[in-house]
Order: sequence, then structure tokens, then C-alpha cells
Amino acid sequence: MNQFVMIAVVGLAHAANSFWSCSAFADEPPALTTTAAPEIVINVKSFGAAGDGVTLDTEAVQAAIDSCHASGGGIVRVPAGEFPIGTIILKSNVNLSLDHGATLLGSINKEDYPTEGLDDPREGGPHCLIYAKDARNIEISGLGVIDGRGTPENFPRNRSGGRNRGMRPRLLRMVNCENVTFSGVTYKRPAFWGLHLIDCRNLKFSAVTIRFRNNNFNNDGLDIDGCEDVLIENCDIDSGDDAICLKSSKHPCRNIVVRDCRVSSNTAPLKFGTSSRGGFINVKVTNCYFYDSPMGAIKLQLVDGGQLENIDISRIVMEDAGCPIFIRLGNRGNTFGDRNAAGVGTLKNVRIRDVVAKVVIEDRDKKLRAAYKNLKPDDTPGITDAEKSKSGPIMITGIPGHYVENIVLENVRISFPGHGTQEDSTRSVPEDVDRYPEQYFFGVLPSWGAYIRHARNIVFENVELSVRNSDARERLHLDDVEGFVEVK
Repeated sequence: MNQFVMIAVVGLAHAANSFWSCSAFADEPPALTTTAAPEIVINVKSFGAAGDGVTLDTEAVQAAIDSCHASGGGIVRVPAGEFPIGTIILKSNVNLSLDHGATLLGSINKEDYPTEGLDDPREGGPHCLIYAKDARNIEISGLGVIDGRGTPENFPRNRSGGRNRGMRPRLLRMVNCENVTFSGVTYKRPAFWGLHLIDCRNLKFSAVTIRFRNNNFNNDGLDIDGCEDVLIENCDIDSGDDAICLKSSKHPCRNIVVRDCRVSSNTAPLKFGTSSRGGFINVKVTNCYFYDSPMGAIKLQLVDGGQLENIDISRIVMEDAGCPIFIRLGNRGNTFGDRNAAGVGTLKNVRIRDVVAKVVIEDRDKKLRAAYKNLKPDDTPGITDAEKSKSGPIMITGIPGHYVENIVLENVRISFPGHGTQEDSTRSVPEDVDRYPEQYFFGVLPSWGAYIRHARNIVFENVELSVRNSDARERLHLDDVEGFVEVK
């Protein structure tokens, strides 16, 4: 390496990495500061819960929660059995604990999901199975199951007719809560989003299991909106839509740690956005396995203003994934009810390292398992453009006049499927400045390894990109890029 190139590499690496030495970013959020509650245990059956799978037990479960809260706090025990419920409201200092063999079953009747006393969220409707607002020191724990029974037969998306006429409740929604712990419980079959936390502080998800795949539309796993000091660890997530999804419809997501998780998704195992008005600051994701994710794996999106910065993603293994890394700064400009437009945000200081990935074409037969979509078998010969666009290269892009900055990829090894044609190599890529951001919306890109546009200070260090089949496109495509350095 000649002296000039060495100086450029050192300078760019310093520009892209200097924030790590001066940032307040911590490896972990602060420990939860829960106030010890009296160790009382209240069995929901003592308030008349039947647990027979037929009797609606909403009133009994809610009465047990209310009594526990009024007594200063403790454990509300759900013993083995099936307990159909409508909306219940958790309250401060209450641990809703499910025994092994205990299942809370979401009611399949819309009348059991009242909205009186529930706030109106910034996204979607207010209906939910479990709700909390302005509560402190709450927990959902144990070895049981919370099953929303939110199938298309029970909660169809179509508003024009059918059972419940398009009303689809979330499985859980918590607003402005503090010191919240989720441990051990398995969550299944929401009608809409799964676990939605809004403007909360000090959250911990430990050994949570999520099974939402191929159930209904919009079955996100964890939606963390505008929350601070969050730890997600040892979780096993298989979601229909975005799995671990950070949102910021108003406030930034800040000080987030994700580690030691197995994650699968029809859409994305890890996603920032699309709601991104507040931004994402100080996020660390490490030692995770992302698999069976045909629409992509890591998606960092900032399209509604705000700041996305100080992001550290490391020790990631991807198998059977679509587009592996998608970093996008755009200007959709959703205000989420705020009259003041935010303008274009800033996306900078992102490090992604120690990644091993295999990108594949989506399996057509597996795609049909999402029966609720009523998809038809695709007998088109060869690889379609739609399939190629979902299994495309790394994409890092801003918009004209607004760069993504200081992006470092280090110790990355990715295998791509190939199949690009000479025609693909000359494709014009739309800017789509204000569009909902998904990589495949840009179509087949003119490179098979990485496509970088409207970017500044991009470093590829020990990045090994390979292709398994012939591909007529170039390995890298750079457009309006200032300061790209590749170090072998």
C-alpha cells in the first residue's frame, strides 16, 4: 500500500470511528431499578377464573390484578389451564406470572376489546389484549403462553365484511411505563402487531419466545417506539413482519442493547424505522443468529427526520436471508400528528463487524406457507426480477444533497446467489426520495456485492463478497460517494 493510500485509509478510519472513543454509548442499559413489592401471591382462580377454555375470564383476571395493585403489589398467578380473556389492564408493582401449562387466550369477539380508558396510539387503532399506561415496576413472567388467536378467520384485515369487520387488536401495548420486565413467556398469534412499547423506560426482555410467523398481516414481534434503556437478550423470535423493530414516532430510541437472540422474519429480523421522526441513538446488537428472512436481515432506515447515530452491530450470522444490509436516509416526512415538518434527518456513525451471511433466493414453496395471503404457485421459469431484488447486494444510500456518513463494515463475509444479467448491470436506480423504504422497491441493482450512493466516508475493511453463480454485474457500484476506502 503506497503512502498516499495509507494516509487516506487512516484518515477515513479515524473519521468513521472517532465517535467510539468519545461517545457516551454503553454496552448495557442501566440496571432496572424496580422497587421490591410485598411477596404476596394472588391466584386468578380465587377471583372466579374458570380456566376451562370456554368461560370468559376477563373480569376475574382483572380483579386479581386490581387487588394485587391495591395491596401494594406482588404476583398474580395464572395456574395451568386455558383462560379466555378480552382486554386487561396491568398496573404498577404487579407481576403477571403464568405457570407451565397456563394459557391466556385472546377473545375472538370484538365486544371484549373495549377502548374506554385507553389512549389513541400514533399508529394503528387502540384495541389490544394487554394494556398498561403510566405504570411502574410491572412484569410478565413464567413458562406459560399468551395466545391472541388473531387468525384471519377471527380477525380479517378486510373492513368491508366478515367477522369483527377489520378490527385487529395488538397482543400487548404499553405507554409511558417504567421498569418493565418480560421473561420466559411464549407469545403467539396476534391479530396485528405483537408487543408494542411506546415512550417507555428501563425495559428488559429475557428468554421470551415469539411465534407469529404466517398467522396474519402485520405480525411484528417487538415494536420498541421511542423507548430508552432497553435490554433484549436470549430471545427466540419467529415473526411474520419485522421481528425486533425500533421505531421513533415522536421520541428517539436511545441506549438499546440486543444480544444472544435467535431471530427469523418474513420481513426483517432487525429493523430501525420506518417510523423514524425521533431517531435512534446508541444501539448495540451483538451475537445474534438471523435466519429464514427472505426480505432482508439488517435494515437501518431514517426517513422522517431525527438522528440515527452511534450504532454498533457485531457477531451476526445470517442464513437463508435476503438483502443482508440496507442503510437508507430518505425524506418520507411522516409527522405522526405533529404539525411541524421535521426535514431530512442525519444518518452517521454506524459500525457493522464480524458478520457471516448467506444470501439466497426466496424459496417459492416456503412462501406459500403464508396461507392468509392467498398466494398462487409461481411457475415462472428462471429467476424473476422480484426474486433478484429481494436477494440483492448491500445497499447504503442517502438522497441528493444529504449523505449517509461514517459507515464502517469490518470483518464481513457474505455469499450472494448471483444470476445478474448484462441488462441488469445497466439498470437506472430510482431515487424514491419520499417512498416507504424497502430495498427491493429499488428493483434489481446494477451490482451484486454492494451499491453505495450519496454517501461520505465509507470504509470496507476485510470485507469478502462472493457470488455462487455467474453474474454479469460489477461487484461494487459507487454513485456520488466521497471517501470510499476498501482495505483487504
